[in-house]
Amino acid sequence: MLRKIIAGARIFDGERFHDDRALVISDGRIDTIAAANDLPDGEIIRLDGGVLSAGFIDAQVNGGGGRMLNDEPSASSMYMIADGHRPYGTTALLPTLITDTADSTLMALEAAKEAVEANRGVAGLHLEGPHLAPARKGAHLAELMRPVEDKDVRTLIAAKQAIGTLMVTMAAEQVTSKQVHELSEAGIVVSIGHSDCSSEAAENRFDAGARGVTHLFNAMSQMGHRAPGLVGAAIDHPAVWCGIIADGHHVNPKALRTALRAKRGEGKLFFVTDAMSLVGSERDEFVLNGRTVRREKGGFCSKLVLSDGTLAGSDVDMASTIRYGVTYLDLTLAEALRMATLYPARFLRLEDRGRLTPGARADLVHITDDIQVTRTWISGKAA
Repeated sequence: MLRKIIAGARIFDGERFHDDRALVISDGRIDTIAAANDLPDGEIIRLDGGVLSAGFIDAQVNGGGGRMLNDEPSASSMYMIADGHRPYGTTALLPTLITDTADSTLMALEAAKEAVEANRGVAGLHLEGPHLAPARKGAHLAELMRPVEDKDVRTLIAAKQAIGTLMVTMAAEQVTSKQVHELSEAGIVVSIGHSDCSSEAAENRFDAGARGVTHLFNAMSQMGHRAPGLVGAAIDHPAVWCGIIADGHHVNPKALRTALRAKRGEGKLFFVTDAMSLVGSERDEFVLNGRTVRREKGGFCSKLVLSDGTLAGSDVDMASTIRYGVTYLDLTLAEALRMATLYPARFLRLEDRGRLTPGARADLVHITDDIQVTRTWISGKAA
């Protein structure tokens, strides 16, 4: 048995902190959390303080390390994106293909199977489009958006069986409740987003099996006192998970703090980055569907905009979102860590990730007391 013991840091197991303890890993999985003065035999890795946690999980990553998935929907692109985010603590992510052609979508579905099997930090695939609403297009191309057809349902279900974890973002206007039910019953994570729907339409899709809402507040019908919209339906529904972009640009912190207090259902909000290719890259601009996206510095972190000022994804990494949560959203470190580990794991049904309990994967991150990443591991191997 190949055993590693990591000692010298506080351990956060997904629920609580452990002091004066060490994490024991056997064959790439968590064995136990042992007393620091009573360790079994094995290779000992000593850390200098800080916190050892499950690695961060990001359900929405358009790019990183200088590559957008839309540039080349291949396994190599997925590895580049995962490698670009790993220095910031992300050990599992869903490369995200934004609205594109049918050929690009099929290429991404095929590539994801290979990438997941390689165990290099790619946990599945997220298709954010093309079944979105032009009225809430954001930085997506409206001309490529269309309703879900029955053949799309068959294609996605077949792909899910090969990939394992497949998330799809769809507007309520572009998918029927019956289609949502079929996709959800097949194990696909259906999320409503880029939608101008009524709260009633949203609730119908939730009741049919839609599990989440993509980047709450952004690119969706807002909450009014007589028309609650998608925002109101998402906050009110106790079973619905919501990803949030915490970068100081996409959503005012007052709105995020309000959502955190109001959301029905414990632990139903989690961090996503919605990151673009510039994370992990020194460049200041890139091309998205033929349009230049530029980095504008200022605020908590830089923002990415099209020429008309439209936000085009984010320039934030997962460690930064945790710092933002602690600094601006009144979150404890424990809850901020859960929003980057335990909660996205539960949302995506990654049952053996997001916590440090016996049998879980040893996907780990070590952070300093000021939430700077020093080391990561995937299945117990330094990464």
